[in-house]
Amino acid sequence: MNNQQWIERDLGVLWHPCTQMKDHEQLPLIPIRRGEGVWLEDFDGRRYLDAISSWWVNLFGHTNPRINAAIAQQLDKLEHVLLAGFSHEAVVRLSERLVDITPAGLSRCFYADNGSSAIEVALKMSYQYWRNVGKSRKTRFISLTNGYHGETLGALSVGDVALYKETYQPLLMDVITVPSPDCFFREEGECEAAYCQRQFVHMERALEDYGEETCAVIVEPLVQCAGNMRMYDPVYLSLLREACDRYGVHLIADEIAVGFGRTGTMFACEQADITPDFLCLSKGLTGGYLPLSAVLTTETVYQAFYDDYSTLRAFLHSHSFTGNALGCSAALAILDIFKENSVLENNRLLAQTMRESTEHFADHPHVAEVRQHGMILAIEMVKNKASREPYPWQERRGLQVYQHGLQKEMLLRPLGNVVYFMPPYVVTPEQITDLAQVAWEGINLATQD
Repeated sequence: MNNQQWIERDLGVLWHPCTQMKDHEQLPLIPIRRGEGVWLEDFDGRRYLDAISSWWVNLFGHTNPRINAAIAQQLDKLEHVLLAGFSHEAVVRLSERLVDITPAGLSRCFYADNGSSAIEVALKMSYQYWRNVGKSRKTRFISLTNGYHGETLGALSVGDVALYKETYQPLLMDVITVPSPDCFFREEGECEAAYCQRQFVHMERALEDYGEETCAVIVEPLVQCAGNMRMYDPVYLSLLREACDRYGVHLIADEIAVGFGRTGTMFACEQADITPDFLCLSKGLTGGYLPLSAVLTTETVYQAFYDDYSTLRAFLHSHSFTGNALGCSAALAILDIFKENSVLENNRLLAQTMRESTEHFADHPHVAEVRQHGMILAIEMVKNKASREPYPWQERRGLQVYQHGLQKEMLLRPLGNVVYFMPPYVVTPEQITDLAQVAWEGINLATQD
């Protein structure tokens, strides 16, 4: 069967995420037949370099032989067992490894099956912790403007995507939203660290005013990925950790998108030398193979739930596929690759190639900024470079870059007017250079009047 036949069958039964389905009257779907390394291939034989790691999940390429073998080996032993009253080798080994590699002080792992669910776990765990220790006034959360933490109701509540908030507002929790340290808005000549320190006054004020009723502050460390890949300096995280301790408030680090080497270190929190009270992981945890998420927390939090059954202090949360054995085996293979190969060192060279191949974008008349943290690079298109006036979203300039990329065998799926690179770590320097050239061509096409 060819692309068109699969498209017709698809549109007869599927409803795709983050999609206005009517778009597909003009914008054809791309059914994928197979993947290998950085490449995806459709049923007509065209291929596409997966420059966004299939929504930021793929670390070491499609159909990676080593990960395939680990899952196949696990499949012959155990596919899944409930994790209530039972356990298995893969989940124990994975938990030990995660405790070993994450910031010091995180000693307990709780599993779910996707990123949004991990956020729900962290929010509920923080709330119930304070309830268990007798501080029932603590019921609220503090989050940042432009943040995104998922699309279940708790996760949406602590996010700040205007369209989602406006649509679902009656269903959401009342949260305290603090201006982000997003360095896109720093003054000309102001360094990122200075701007973040200046912006922290808003968080300080919120904690001073609401600390006694706040369970936790939740942030995406260093990069607000869904928020147009906006970035900030690690100094903000250092200030936040100290302030949360001072006001008796938990810190939730949502590293679902930025963990596992994306920002240059294994975990973004490492760049500020902090340990959050809750660390949420997913996406790259299984290298893009299977849905799995983990929330790591401290012994202090764990002990607040550890009591006789009759006290009803146990954590009230579960998922049918919690700690799935196949997902855990994929995650263990991912950690083996990190351990046995020089992944982070090699990523630094790839990140340098990304930086060098896009340096000239800063001189483009319709590019406001080129920003980067490790293996995440973003290029922001604007209507007016001097004033940074954005293009109206209705013009869908980024879509034009996406369409040009597909013609050139590149999967670039911009966030509005922001074109970004977030490729698998098996990408080559030559492929990055090609990717930059295609992005340059696409931006030229998208910004011409």
